[in-house]
Order: sequence, then C-alpha cells, then structure tokens
Amino acid sequence: MPAMFPLGYRFFVLVGTIFENTNVPMRTWFKVIYLMLTSKKGIAALQVHRMFGFGSYSTAHYMCHRIRAGLAKPEFRKLMGIVEVDETYIGGKNKNRHWDKRTPGTGGDDKDIVVGAVERKGNIVARVIDHADTETLNSFIREAISEKVSLIATDEYPGYGKLKKHGTVRHSAGQYVNGAVHTQTIDGFWSLLKRGIMGSFHKVSRKYLPLYVAEFEWRYNNRDNADIFGAAIARC
Repeated sequence: MPAMFPLGYRFFVLVGTIFENTNVPMRTWFKVIYLMLTSKKGIAALQVHRMFGFGSYSTAHYMCHRIRAGLAKPEFRKLMGIVEVDETYIGGKNKNRHWDKRTPGTGGDDKDIVVGAVERKGNIVARVIDHADTETLNSFIREAISEKVSLIATDEYPGYGKLKKHGTVRHSAGQYVNGAVHTQTIDGFWSLLKRGIMGSFHKVSRKYLPLYVAEFEWRYNNRDNADIFGAAIARC
C-alpha cells in the first residue's frame, strides 16, 4: 500500500486552524475562547492580557482577533419565515444618523454602518457595509434572505422601499408594531453589540469591526447551544 505522505513528512494537527504556529499553550487558547463565548458583552484584549499575564498586549490582541476570524461564518442557510432587517451606526456623528438611531454625545468624525437580518426565533446575519443605499441593502438581502421568506419587516427607511413581501413600521410616527411587523428582535441584537463595544471594547476601528460583528453574531446564533465551546473549537 503506497504511503499517504512523503517519507519524512511531519503532520501537525494544528495545521490549517487558528492555532497554527502558535507559541501559546492550547489550554490558554481554550480558556480565552471560553471567556469570549461566555461574556455577554465580550471581553477586551486588555483584560485578557491582564488575566493571563502575557508578556505583551499584542499577544492578547492577536489571539482575540484570530478567534473572531475563526468564528466568522461566510456560509449559512438563508433566512426564512418572518425576517427583520435593519441597519445601525457604530461611532460617527449623530447628525449623520437616522433620527431614531441617534444617541447622546457626538461620537467621532466617522461612522461605520452595520446591516443585519434576523429570523424570528432563529439566526442573524450581520455585515459591515460602506453605504446604506438601496443597491447595497438589496444586495445584502438577496445574500442573506431566501426568496421563500414570508415577510420582511423593516422601518420606513427609503432604502428598503423596493422589497417584495415587505412590511414597515413608522418609527417617525411613534409606530413600533404593526401586526406581525416590528424590528424589536434586531433592535435587541444591536443593543447587545453596542453595549459590548462601548462597555468592553470602548472603541473599535473600521479595520477590525467585521471581526467583532462576527463574534457577536456567533454568540447570538449559538445562544441555545449547550456545547457552544465545542462548536467554536470545531469552527476554529
């Protein structure tokens, strides 16, 4: 029977995983992953650095971002049933936001936009986008939501105006529920994301924002998973 690998070939189980070429013990990696998954608001790299006594902050920063990258899930089952769609703004000036998405304070000079779609009692798909225009929003919706969806619920933002099977609530008129139409589920996810960023991370750069969004998406989609740690290890 011919050998599967060339003579002298050395196989390492960590090849192709986020742990490849690491000098950090695997037990430490697992502890960091567990902390990230069980902290509702997330855990900052600075806190990881302090807890584990790494020689430099950059080690903790690298590990946290590697874990987030491992949790990112580009493939997914398209959402069905009743799906809520909304966009939110991370950082930036209040005057650049929708009136109902403004928060106290002025924030920074730039804003980052995250769009999300959540299936009622199901999963969420969230992505960082450059512009909240109709073309970009429709492209995201085609990617995330099945054509067999029964209802897409949004607010009255004009960017959602050309959707099929579409229902809206008029937040500007004080309307937050219109029969089965509301955006309360995705608003709850935005609250989790923003509380995590403001409470644990304080400030997130545009470069790394997709990784933080992936982390919160993963935690939300595995909220009922009794073995969320095992699922994360298998993913990484």
